[in-house]
Amino acid sequence: MSIPTTFDYEVATRRIIGALFVTQSLASAAIIANIAVNAIAGAQLSGNDALAGLPATLMLAGAALSAYPAGRAMQRFGRRPGLLVGMVLGLMGMLIDGVAVLSHSFLLFLGGLFVVGMARGIIDQSRYAAADVVSPERRAGAISTVVFASTIGAVGGPLLVGPLGQVAAAGGLPELTGPMFGGVALFAIATLVMFVFMRPDPRTLALRLNVQTTTADATTVVPVRSVGTILRLPLVRAGLVSMVLGQVVMVLVMSVTSLHMSHHAHGLDSISLVIGTHTFGMFGLSMFTGRIADRLGRPLTIIFGALMLIVGTLIAPASLLTPWLALGLFLVGLGWNFCYIAGSALVADAIVPSERGAVQGASDLLVNLGSAFGSLSSGFILAGLGYLLLCLIGAVLSLIPLSAALWWGRSVRQTVAAAD
Repeated sequence: MSIPTTFDYEVATRRIIGALFVTQSLASAAIIANIAVNAIAGAQLSGNDALAGLPATLMLAGAALSAYPAGRAMQRFGRRPGLLVGMVLGLMGMLIDGVAVLSHSFLLFLGGLFVVGMARGIIDQSRYAAADVVSPERRAGAISTVVFASTIGAVGGPLLVGPLGQVAAAGGLPELTGPMFGGVALFAIATLVMFVFMRPDPRTLALRLNVQTTTADATTVVPVRSVGTILRLPLVRAGLVSMVLGQVVMVLVMSVTSLHMSHHAHGLDSISLVIGTHTFGMFGLSMFTGRIADRLGRPLTIIFGALMLIVGTLIAPASLLTPWLALGLFLVGLGWNFCYIAGSALVADAIVPSERGAVQGASDLLVNLGSAFGSLSSGFILAGLGYLLLCLIGAVLSLIPLSAALWWGRSVRQTVAAAD
C-alpha cells in the first residue's frame, strides 16, 4: 500500500522547517558571537579606535551585495544549493577572520567579515524557504518559526564568546580567535544538517503546492513577470515599505542607545539589560507574531507593528531611568518584528514560486541597505541633534508603514466590496 501524498508532503514540510530552524540557530549564534568582538578586534588590528566601526560596515555591505544575486540563483537552481553556499561562505569567512587575528592583518580581517556578511545576506533568506513549503494561510507562521530561531543565536552567541575565548587561550591562541574558530565549527555543523535533512528542495515543494492550489495542469507554463513589474504591485510595495522602514527605525534607535546611556552614567549592567530586552522584543515572540499575521491578516499586523514603533520611539527618550529605556527599546524591537514578519509574508503572498527568488533577493537587498543607512546615520544624528530628535525622526518614519498598511487594507476591502 502506498503512503498518501498528503502524509509525505507534511513529513517533508516538518523536516525542512526543522532543518531551517536548526541551521538558522547555529549560523545566527556564530555570526552574533563574531559581531560581539569584531569591533574590539578591528581596533586592535588597525591600532586605531576610530576604525572600530568599520568591521560592522563591511558585514552590512557584504549582506547587501549578496542578497539579490543569491535570490536570483535560488530561483534558478533551488533554495537548498543556495543556502548551502551561504553556510560554506560563513565557514570560510570565520576561518579567514581567525587567521587574520593570528597573523595580525587588519585587511584580511575586513575581507573575512565581508564574506561573513555575504553569508548572512544569503542565510537570511531561509525564512522564504520556510514560506515556500506551506500553504498561504500558514505562511507567516512558517516565516516566524525561522525568525524565532535567531533568538537562540541572539542569546547563545554572546554567551559563547567567553568560553570560546578560554578554549582558544588554553590552546595557546589569542582569545579573540575563539569566536572565529568556534564559528567555523558551528557553520560546519549547520552545513551538514542542511545537506542531510533539507530534502527535497523547498522550491520543488513550492511548485507542487502551487499546482495543487491553482488546480492547473503540471505542464502549464506561467509567464514570469519582471522584478520591476512585481515591485510596482501594491501588495509588494506595502510589504517592502513595512520591512525596510521597520528596519531603518529599529537600527536607527538601537545603534546609539548604548552610547546615549553611557553619556548619562549608565553602567554596562544597565546597558546590557536594555539591549537584551530589545533583542528579546525582536525575536523572542516571533512564534506568536506569525500566528497573529495568519489569523488577523498582514495589514493589521503591520499597523500594530508601526504603532509599537511609534510608542517605543516616544518612550525611549522620555526618561533616563533604565526601566523606561528598556520598555521603549522592547517596543521598538517588537514593532520591528511585526513589520518584518508580516511584510515578508505580504511579499511571499504576491508572487508565484518561479518569481520568488529574484523578488525576495531584491527585498532583502533593500532591507540591508536600510539597515546600513540606519546604522551609518544614527551616529551623525545623535551627535548633531541629540537622542530625543533621533527618536522623533524614528517615530515620523514609522508613520510610513502605518500609512501603507492602512491604504492597502482599505484597497482590499474596496476590491472585495466591488466583487460582491
